[in-house]
Parts: sequence; C-alpha cells; structure tokens
Amino acid sequence: MKKQTNRRDFLTKSAGIAGTLALFNTSCSSKASSNTADFWDVIQHRRSVRAYRSTPVPQEHLKQIIDAARMAPTAGNQQPWKFIVVQKPETIQAIKQATVDLRIASTRKDHPTSEQEAEAVRQKQTARLEESYLSAPAYIVVLTDNQSAHPSYNGHDGPLAAGYVCLAAKAFGYGTVYITDAIPEQATKIALKIPDRYRRVAFIPVGIPREWPKTPDKKSYDGMVVYETFE
Repeated sequence: MKKQTNRRDFLTKSAGIAGTLALFNTSCSSKASSNTADFWDVIQHRRSVRAYRSTPVPQEHLKQIIDAARMAPTAGNQQPWKFIVVQKPETIQAIKQATVDLRIASTRKDHPTSEQEAEAVRQKQTARLEESYLSAPAYIVVLTDNQSAHPSYNGHDGPLAAGYVCLAAKAFGYGTVYITDAIPEQATKIALKIPDRYRRVAFIPVGIPREWPKTPDKKSYDGMVVYETFE
C-alpha cells in the first residue's frame, strides 16, 4: 500500500512539473498549439527549424519563453544571462546586413573579388538568409555576462538557458534552432550594439515552421548509457 501511495505522489508531482514547463493555457491564432503541451511530447518533438512563416509571435508568449529560461540552473545561482528580443524588421535587416558584410569581407580576404562579384555574393547570401534563419518573426539572443560572479562557469550556464528557450518555445507550438556561427556573433554585436562585457551564447529564431522537420535517427538508449563504470 505504501508503495502505491509513493507512486501516486510521484505521478502527481511529475504532472505538476510537466504542466509548469509546458506553460499551460496557451492560445495562438496562428496555428501554434492551443492545448497544454505534454512534457514528454515537448522533449520528443522539439526540432531544429530553419525556415519560418511570417506570422507574428505574441509578446506574451515571448515573455513566458524567456521567463522559463530564467529558471534554468546556474553556478552558485549567479544567473549571468541577458536576453535580447528582436522583432522589428529594421533590426532584423541590420543583422542581415552585418552578416552579409562580414561574409564578403572574409571571402575577399582569402580571394580578392571585384565589386560585381561581391554584389553577386551579397544577393545570394541575402536571399539565402531571408529564406532560412532570418525568415522568423522573432529572435531571442542569449548572452552571458563576463563580469558575473563565476564567469568561468558561463560556458555551462549559457547553453542551459538557451536550451530552456527552445523547449519552452516548443511548448507553445513554435520552432527554434540553436544558431552559433551561421549568424556570426560579431554581426549581432554590431547590429544590436552589444557591450564588450557580454558574450553571445546563441541566436535563436522563434516562429511557426513552414514545415516541421522529420525526426532524425537517434542513437539508442543502450548505446549511450553506462551504469556505474565502463568496466
């Protein structure tokens, strides 16, 4: 009887945790999920999305997504994060411009090109960005503070918060992707005027996917898990 009671208590607590993480009672007229997302469904069906619809993401959803990230664990509870929300077309344009400029500069450094060739590269890169990473209606840029209490642990704390962003967004029915060098850190630093004290962890688009990517093959549980020791 005691074992059954403990099991009921465990299931009750688990349901509470799942409901909290799922950010219940969400309603998005743009076809984002309108039902409470199940915790395991969020975990199993989060995908890296690289093309989005232009449907706006409600400000309240973005706020709750960041609020979820704010609850991620950190070293000594230092909470070294800063989150930048990007939605204005002119800001997205500035990021796009900086990204393309940096790529052209890098190309010219290794292979000198004419103005005509550079313009061709510019048009190609711009079109590619507009069709993929910069097609989303909103972005969350995750930063860590180099002046935090324990800066040597920022490399752990930052990705944890970014992971929470991706999971919380999925609970609302949105797609995300954890971007690093596809949108250079320097491009966001220029466009968003980020002070030197901050380091960018990830640039994360948030929006309704044009289509959800298929679930890729995953390594088996048994192939990844070792109990106690390797021998």
